[in-house]
Amino acid sequence: MTSLRFWAVVPAAGIGERMQADRPKQYLQLDDKTVIEYTLQRLASHAQIAGIIVAISPEDTWWPSLSLSLNCPLHVVEGGAQRADSVLNALSALSDLVDDDPWVLVHDAARPCLRLTDVDQMLTSLSEHDVGGILGIPVNDTVKRTGLGNVITETVDRRNLWRAATPQMFHLRQLKSALEMAIEQHFPVTDEASAIELMGVKPMMVEGHSDNIKITVPQDLALASWFLQQQGEH
Repeated sequence: MTSLRFWAVVPAAGIGERMQADRPKQYLQLDDKTVIEYTLQRLASHAQIAGIIVAISPEDTWWPSLSLSLNCPLHVVEGGAQRADSVLNALSALSDLVDDDPWVLVHDAARPCLRLTDVDQMLTSLSEHDVGGILGIPVNDTVKRTGLGNVITETVDRRNLWRAATPQMFHLRQLKSALEMAIEQHFPVTDEASAIELMGVKPMMVEGHSDNIKITVPQDLALASWFLQQQGEH
């Protein structure tokens, strides 16, 4: 394992409309903690994470009520209208905190089941890579493409298809420049890798575990609780 130190960025300014809850999904109760508390504690428990920067909406009334005790420094910045804006704000703040160009792992606030062994795998696989890369899960289901009226038009070859997950790991300066370029060009940034790809470089995919789910719909909470129990978190 490399002896380098890494920073984590957690964009947490979203409202999670699909949950149809009275609060953003990162603040929903997951057993004895909120979703974001599990996420931040998992990241902070990794020995090579030097610090975490979390981007919070200026209208967020839930964040101040959390009682966090983490193993690394935590910095809070104002989030933006879109994910890319929040991540860029966090990277700008990090640029003021460090003198070098560290690796940054951007991780979804609503992914509380991240395994530390998957983080280890990313650090080992990407620390010497020219670009960086992301955690992902190979597509195992049969994939169909449909047309008008949801009529199946094609069975898609699933070989080399992946479901993109997080963390997504890139150098601070390159990721900051990529997001600035994407925002300036009005390019839809669905994840950090898409912004990096816009620069004409090729990130690497690192295989992770399928229990690294993103809380999106209500039934995901029960599934995440079960995964945490299986991982020995309770």
